Amino acid sequence: MFKFTVITSNIRFDNPADGEHDWHNRRKLLACAINGYHPDIIGTQEGWQPQLKDLEGLLQGLKIVEENRQWIDDRMYPSIYYRPSKFKLIHSGDIWLSETPYIAASKSFGSAFPRVCTWAILEARANNKKFFVVNAHLDHLKTNTRQEQINVLINEINRLRSDYPVILTGDFNESPFEQVRSIINQRIPELIDPWLEHKHEECESHHSFKGQREDGSRIDWILCSKDKLKCEEILMHKEESDGIYPSDHFPVVATISAK
Repeated sequence: MFKFTVITSNIRFDNPADGEHDWHNRRKLLACAINGYHPDIIGTQEGWQPQLKDLEGLLQGLKIVEENRQWIDDRMYPSIYYRPSKFKLIHSGDIWLSETPYIAASKSFGSAFPRVCTWAILEARANNKKFFVVNAHLDHLKTNTRQEQINVLINEINRLRSDYPVILTGDFNESPFEQVRSIINQRIPELIDPWLEHKHEECESHHSFKGQREDGSRIDWILCSKDKLKCEEILMHKEESDGIYPSDHFPVVATISAK
């Protein structure tokens, strides 16, 4: 059986105002946390290009997907990293979550700023099975904006995915009991939430560098196709070092097997 490990991690943009939690103080801690799980696929959110390339240099045996990316200096990019020794990159691209998804930096639906998602078709070197991996970061302010954005994303998933199993990672900026997840359930019902399947207790994934929040919710998800994939294990990485957390979100880690 072919197994692989997937991580989703909002890495927090490089913000000098974060003080002791500044990117340069925690980048090695984040890389160490990720490397400890020996992941094969990672979806990150909130990184600037220099930050994402910085992280690539610290991750062991992983490569960022950027072949068809148009980098823009003042934009943050959800990104996919993969392990070339385990997967071959077949195709990839970016989708702007707007009415014009292939116009870079386009913005619609009252979004606070342009939002982009990234996708990749990865082929397992062990058995030539292909997987459609998508990583997204939705608007943080408005529910109706997130609903429009997820519909754009689903339109493109259904257009691009062929019959490949889907792995969807991201920061969806709402809990899995709200409208975005409901829309996914209606339009791609095969996508399950392994956290719920494993009957884990609900907990916050965004913690503002404090480790916990009373008003938080699980906004960082890994979803996967139930008919072709099985999640063997899923957890949140909640460790810190001398009061410094790798990010203001807990990374979510899943071990997945292909049926």
